[in-house]
Amino acid sequence: MKNTVRFQLSTMMFLEFFIWGGWFVTLGTYLLNNLEATGGQTAMAFSTQSWGAIIAPFIIGLIADRFFNAERILGFLHLVGAVLLYMMYASEDFSTFYPYVLGYMIIYMPTLALVNSISFYQMSDPEKQFSGVRVFGTIGWIISGLVISLVFAWDAPAAREAGMLRNTFLMVSIASAILGLFSFSLPKTPPSSKGESVKLADILGLEALALLKGRNFLMFFISSILICIPLAFYYQNANPFLSEVGMEDPTAMMTIGQISEALFLLLLPFFFKKFGFKITLLAGMLAWVLRYLLFAYGDAGEQVYMLIIGIALHGICYDFFFVSGQIYTDSKAGPKIKSAAQGLITLATYGVGMLIGFWVAGEISDMYLNPDGSHDWEQIWIVPAGFAFAVMIIFSIFFKNEKLDKKSIENI
Repeated sequence: MKNTVRFQLSTMMFLEFFIWGGWFVTLGTYLLNNLEATGGQTAMAFSTQSWGAIIAPFIIGLIADRFFNAERILGFLHLVGAVLLYMMYASEDFSTFYPYVLGYMIIYMPTLALVNSISFYQMSDPEKQFSGVRVFGTIGWIISGLVISLVFAWDAPAAREAGMLRNTFLMVSIASAILGLFSFSLPKTPPSSKGESVKLADILGLEALALLKGRNFLMFFISSILICIPLAFYYQNANPFLSEVGMEDPTAMMTIGQISEALFLLLLPFFFKKFGFKITLLAGMLAWVLRYLLFAYGDAGEQVYMLIIGIALHGICYDFFFVSGQIYTDSKAGPKIKSAAQGLITLATYGVGMLIGFWVAGEISDMYLNPDGSHDWEQIWIVPAGFAFAVMIIFSIFFKNEKLDKKSIENI
């Protein structure tokens, strides 16, 4: 791969995740503080990610794979996204804000698959080259959080009260316009299935349903959906929680989670080889339990270290379960239905699982809302901690340990 192409793909990844991290992390805090949204309304806003994940396969399967170059669709979607993000910036209440965030997530979620497709098409050896490009996405997410907290201080208490978090949407609107224009200069990535007939079963990954006949994969599939319920609590409530309890630079502090994610990804092959798939997944589930207990009993004073450790556990929480799950799915599916199996897992987790999770998180947040507008965070965090613990116990009982093939581990 030429250095110029590597630079283009790395820039694309950086902007792709700078945009997402630049508004999604602080969304809950903004809605609660500036649009006076309820927990249920906040859940509706976050659930747009799930609706986007559910609709994304149709956009990719019906349009991107058959009619237009991927880089052109990417450019068009991000230019439209720039307009929608600006409209979110200009919205004065939740009723006007919601249609724009829903529309935006429906067009943004397909871009996650598009940037991968564009990257893979240009690579001679994706297994070795992709991680070096994808890491710039993590860097983009981290940089967006540091810009919000340390450069502009939009999440500082006085700035939050003044509505400065609104500027995050303007910032990423500009970034989306830049990526939209930049996309048209990317190397050409023609449609992969041009001229082929469209099958709904292929788009939805229904061929992979045959994997559910196996007890282990069925148990893994169900656990993946269930563990997304506590995951949704983190996405929806972590930034509002850290802001409300008084942690300094909460958005910048949350980037510790992305740094941890990158570091633990390097340790994943070791855990697979040493402890096996089942123990690795159980470690990920246990990390969710510990994280939420730390959030429940930590504070921004003498126990602030508990909050920092809770954030830092993100690497184990995400990598040891979700990345491990992708590898497990890949090893079980085989080459014929590999893409269908990954699509099915994505639909089940980021679609169905997170959709349920955001709703539950919103209901629990409203249940423990104090008369003065603050929250009983101890009780809120106990709920996902207990739920994750229950999923962990069920998985440990019903999932029989099995070894993955050596090639799957080496390809992490």
